[in-house]
Amino acid sequence: MSFSIRKFSDRTLSFIEKAGNKLPHPATLFFLFAISVPLLSLIAHLFSWNAIHPATKELIQPVNLISKEGLHMIILNMVTNFTGFAPLGVVLVAMLGIGIAEESGLISSVVRLLVLSSPGRILTFIIVLTGVLSNVASDVGYVLLIPLAGVIFIAFGRHPIVGMAAAFAGVSGGFSANLVLGTIDPLLAGLSEEAAHIIDPTYSVNPTANYFFMVASTFFITAVGTFITEKIIEPRFEKEHPFNNEELVDRISSREKTGLRNVFYTLLIIIALVLAGLIPRDSLLRGINGDILSSPVIKGVVAFIFIVGAICGIVFGLTTGRFKNDTDVMKGMENAMTTLASYLVLVFFAAQFVAFFKWSNLGIIFAIKGAAFLTGLNAGLIPLLILFVILAATINMFMGSASAKWALLAPVFVPMFMIMGYSPELSQVVYRIGDSVTNIISPMMSFFVLIIAFFQKYDKNAGMGTIISTMLPFSIGFFIIWTILLIIWIKLGLPLGPGVSLHYEFS
Repeated sequence: MSFSIRKFSDRTLSFIEKAGNKLPHPATLFFLFAISVPLLSLIAHLFSWNAIHPATKELIQPVNLISKEGLHMIILNMVTNFTGFAPLGVVLVAMLGIGIAEESGLISSVVRLLVLSSPGRILTFIIVLTGVLSNVASDVGYVLLIPLAGVIFIAFGRHPIVGMAAAFAGVSGGFSANLVLGTIDPLLAGLSEEAAHIIDPTYSVNPTANYFFMVASTFFITAVGTFITEKIIEPRFEKEHPFNNEELVDRISSREKTGLRNVFYTLLIIIALVLAGLIPRDSLLRGINGDILSSPVIKGVVAFIFIVGAICGIVFGLTTGRFKNDTDVMKGMENAMTTLASYLVLVFFAAQFVAFFKWSNLGIIFAIKGAAFLTGLNAGLIPLLILFVILAATINMFMGSASAKWALLAPVFVPMFMIMGYSPELSQVVYRIGDSVTNIISPMMSFFVLIIAFFQKYDKNAGMGTIISTMLPFSIGFFIIWTILLIIWIKLGLPLGPGVSLHYEFS
């Protein structure tokens, strides 16, 4: 990259960093949003804002929350707003199981096995793919895979920063792609469902809402990430490097191999039991009407994440000796809850904001008005979705939390697209694309500083500009390929997940 382009990147990043640092903490932002809703509801009430519901033809009027009834509602429901917030329970339950798997060392061993067993000619592909798959285990990709990728690239005689860039692209840029469900899926689904209730109180959004699109995205993102790494990023770095080639990757020990083998057998047993409960008609795991899509396996996927994560973690921990008693298992669950402390604070204020927004009727009024405006543009669905991707990607540069952004955007865009005839699941998948593609160039991403430290291990002069200039091609490439994939998906009318349509019809 030329000096002028690098200088331009540094100037752009400097502006983003300064603007981002002026923003309050995400929890503070939602506190400000929450207290602004009652004030806005008063203004809407005084100026008689209203809208006609397109389905019921009912006149929707704003509810003034700065009134006797409104203040009573705010005070009396503050606790239940928090405890009843849809994403809260599912995230806590899922993280309990994943916490056991992490504490046992299972996830670390699986990541190392995937990477170390890959042939040199497909090393980059495996690194990017493993990064994408690591999202299921929360932060393990950032703290384990990225530095490990640098060491592995040294072992293969390649520049370590190139390896770390490939891993970072998969872990962070491919955040919305995966072959399995992670904690972010029930989290976003819960927020989408809350927003959908503004239009349809009975609408349900399952954590598997975008699963088919996620699976397809995994291979496209991995292929593009591999191409950019080898054809664009690697040529920019010197082939010879003054690094210590004596760094060795920790191999999988014999105990870990035995543990992984036992986990594999355990998974086979679990899969066999699930299939036995699904395949025969009127079996235990079928839905009420014998339907698989309404079965506990699909609708209760969060419980399965907990159960499978916990069982596999315990089997691995007992085999390797990491778990000696029940206290060790509970410690893993406790550590998982500790990592969610900031999330719980954020959720408290986000839950109040979402509840106030719903009570005030502002969400549905804005959605109806916004849908009318967008429809009036006659731009078509595809241009509107592309604009939505760009909007989410832009906001991501200043606000790092995926759940915080969706909690803010969902109450407006989910109802808006529902009114236009498109499902909440489609709105969610469009948001997820925008939220992912700029993760790797956003200073607001919580692990950005950590990535700088990793880079500086091999280049003392590496800074934010180094990361931006290195990762920008990935960001552009992911945006292009994901947008094209989304357009093709919509044109073919493919389902986004099990039983999920692209369209929404008023009942």
